[in-house]
Amino acid sequence: MPQSDPQLLVSTDWLAEHLKAPDVQVLDASYYLPDMGRDALAEYRAAHIPGARFFDIDEISDKASALPHMAPPVEKFVSRMRAMGIGDGHRVVVYDGAGLFSAARVWWLFRLIGKRDVAVLDGGLPKWLAEGRPTEDEAPQPRDRHFTAQRDASRVRDVTQVAAAAKLGHPQIVDARAPARFRGEEAEARPGLRSGHIPGAKNVHYRTLLNEDGTMKAPDALRAAFEAAGVDLTKPAITTCGSGVTAAILSLALERRGHGGHALYDGSWAEWGMYGDLKGETG
Repeated sequence: MPQSDPQLLVSTDWLAEHLKAPDVQVLDASYYLPDMGRDALAEYRAAHIPGARFFDIDEISDKASALPHMAPPVEKFVSRMRAMGIGDGHRVVVYDGAGLFSAARVWWLFRLIGKRDVAVLDGGLPKWLAEGRPTEDEAPQPRDRHFTAQRDASRVRDVTQVAAAAKLGHPQIVDARAPARFRGEEAEARPGLRSGHIPGAKNVHYRTLLNEDGTMKAPDALRAAFEAAGVDLTKPAITTCGSGVTAAILSLALERRGHGGHALYDGSWAEWGMYGDLKGETG
């Protein structure tokens, strides 16, 4: 798929050309892990793409769950989007301050609630800034807009479904974490969480899918990265990571390859690694 496809990835050139279009709405979905030492909301308030709203991944989540930023109930997502002025007929473009890190998670959330007219800004805010494009520090004043949603359960998997996949070897499980974390050589950041990975999982570190400027690699290079890890792109896959954020980068890459049979394990290792009765592997 071309990078300018508004259904998946859009270039900075495309967004600059369409930024003032009445049907285009931009979301800053920046999110950082504690060890990154960055404050997403503070950075948004200091400088964001003109007209962008801030999408708080931790707040727009299922607060009834003890797990981090689980997908919110549809009603909550719809309520937050309406309040942000995002609604039916809009073409949503999502970006983040790392290049391509958390924006894919919000792309996946929109797909989960049945919205297909959403794309990720290829290269994100770093590429936008490197090209000298404008920013602003004032948040927009949105008007409430009607938002229709219909949850697509095929986009997500729970722990029971993943346990069955691990036992049967189908669908494939693909983990986006760094190799050392996947192998269990590094301790997990969350207290009480063991190290390792889901049995039988393949490891495709999300960074191997990105170019140096934070844009996503071309489809042929994506295919090579998945196949090098032993992933069969003709078969269904479940993506996973530490807490369901970078797994969405794998989902985005699979979608770019035209692979429709993929779903994301929302609980990811934050859930799996918490339960001692669920087997884990190292090495």
